[in-house]
Amino acid sequence: MNQYELHRLLAGSRLGDRSGGTRKALFEQRLAANLTLIQDLFFSLYPDQADAFKRLLGKLPGWFKERTTDLQDQDLDRLAEGHWYQSSRWVGMQLYVDRFCGDLKTLEQKLPYFQKLGVNFLHLMPLTKRPKGPNDGGYAVNSYTEIDPRYGTDKDFARLSATFRENGICLMLDFVVNHTSDEFSWAQRAKAGEARFQQYYYTYPDRTVPDAFEANLPEIFPETSPGNFTYIPEMDRWVMTVFNSYQWDLNYTNPEVFLEMLGNLIHLANMGVDVVRFDALAFLWKKLGTDSQNLPEAHQLISLFRLCLQVVAPGVALLAEAIVAPHEIVRYFGEGPLKGNSCELAYHATFMACLWDAVATTKTGLLYRSLRHIPEKPASGSWINYIRCHDDIGLGFDNAHIAALGWDPGMHRKFLVDYYCQRLDWSPAKGAVFMFNPFTGDGRITGSAASLLGLEKALEASDPEAIDTAVDKLLMLYGIILAAPGLPLVYAGDEIGMPNDYSYLDDPAMAEDSRWLNRPLHDWKTVRRLGEASLPATRIFESLSRMIGLRREIRALDGAGEALLHDPGNEHLFVFERRGKDDGLLVVANFASSVEVLNASWLQRLGYVQDGTYHNLARDTRGKVGSGLLEVPPYALIWLSKSQL
Repeated sequence: MNQYELHRLLAGSRLGDRSGGTRKALFEQRLAANLTLIQDLFFSLYPDQADAFKRLLGKLPGWFKERTTDLQDQDLDRLAEGHWYQSSRWVGMQLYVDRFCGDLKTLEQKLPYFQKLGVNFLHLMPLTKRPKGPNDGGYAVNSYTEIDPRYGTDKDFARLSATFRENGICLMLDFVVNHTSDEFSWAQRAKAGEARFQQYYYTYPDRTVPDAFEANLPEIFPETSPGNFTYIPEMDRWVMTVFNSYQWDLNYTNPEVFLEMLGNLIHLANMGVDVVRFDALAFLWKKLGTDSQNLPEAHQLISLFRLCLQVVAPGVALLAEAIVAPHEIVRYFGEGPLKGNSCELAYHATFMACLWDAVATTKTGLLYRSLRHIPEKPASGSWINYIRCHDDIGLGFDNAHIAALGWDPGMHRKFLVDYYCQRLDWSPAKGAVFMFNPFTGDGRITGSAASLLGLEKALEASDPEAIDTAVDKLLMLYGIILAAPGLPLVYAGDEIGMPNDYSYLDDPAMAEDSRWLNRPLHDWKTVRRLGEASLPATRIFESLSRMIGLRREIRALDGAGEALLHDPGNEHLFVFERRGKDDGLLVVANFASSVEVLNASWLQRLGYVQDGTYHNLARDTRGKVGSGLLEVPPYALIWLSKSQL
């Protein structure tokens, strides 16, 4: 039992009492329930720092007092519900506010659009102040809490947050926990020569220690920001900059950095943020002789953040943005003594990448093999499932899994890059390479889902059959993640099949980052045309909206229940089942351009075919199985329910 569940058990019926005295008593109870583990974690990271620990305990009551009554009430509602983020009612969308609609006031006016689609969980990309020049899409922060004027004011955000709560919309924001910009106040004071703030970062007087680090550190952006250290002439020191030269890595071996950043985290929660996305958390702890990723100290630090946040704001969840190997990602839910006491949510990047592999190869072997080898996550954890996001598609598959299929790992990755990045004449995809490394030959993939699936080329060629095929592929992928265990996230623009946006090439601050290809200005002209039968966007939007509605109705999709993978005996099909107490849903997806078949007697034994008939909920069509076989059309998605035959 994790500390969150322990507190719920101890609090019992008092969760229904909303008096000020009871709220304070419950805060003290949470602190008491978590105190031993908080203390153990703190001193494991910061031995001999008793004064810093006393200051931490002294800050928690004040931060709780700053939390508004309505947010405290929401905390108690979520405690009473338990693992609220696992409910199938949540369907998300990720968007850049400026590129979606301009500013926060306009975003509030788009509420009917989200409601029509069925989205009620919004990830708003970084909103706080950042440098005017290159800023990594807002991930180089000048402030963790002040809204950038391009989006509006702090009051605009407060009003938007309140409106979202009133309408049952969950809000997720980023917490750029690994680094600040070089314009951040701490960095400015470090440049000015203040030793205290130089110790907030990893800074060194010469190349001795940086060179020792470089022996083991990989390069994140080898094309635009090679190496991991930048010389800062103002202070005549080298500073660690793992991502970009203008992003300074924070030194969490300094307890003052943790205390400051915990305050920023809780301030975000007290602004009305429901889920905090911990950005680049795999890099939080640096140690010579290692690649400084996924270190045990990083996991301890994340748990310390989470437990302190839980004391103040137990209704707020943490999302791990850790795009790491499958055996590493489950560690961010917590393991050993920390099991269930780390992040509640994590991106299922392996699932995403394997779906794109299946599209390119038309085969599901790597998808099955990878999913079957992911270690079990805690029951309290949940995945975020997605098809595309603001970032690239990495190819971090397990080499052993690729080799087991008879493929050469290096050649297979090259094939995927070639397939999606316009290096094969026969491929329908229209993407681009991101961060090609000439020394290793590695590259990643960027582009919108629609363009990677062939819709852009099909529209350019005015090819109706190719258009339908691309739309089928897009709906198949989204139908899979809408039924899979976890919280599905739609990337803004995918709901109307938006292609690549090449306008970024005209902006010097963006032109060198091909990820902007997939960070489009939202096409509101197409939105206004929704309903026109000939428009691919109409079919995409209406089909997604319908599946989102179904997701909330199908009882087997609620909660944290894992998917049962079925082997259909066909290398082109992906079949999994979600089982509830009194219902079940079987999902069938065909990644081939040909009709594939399933054994109908097997489906009947499972309870998804009755008297030779079936009901495909995904398209609301009914049919009969012929010759004992269920035919699955090319790129088709089938949802079969036991209770809705």
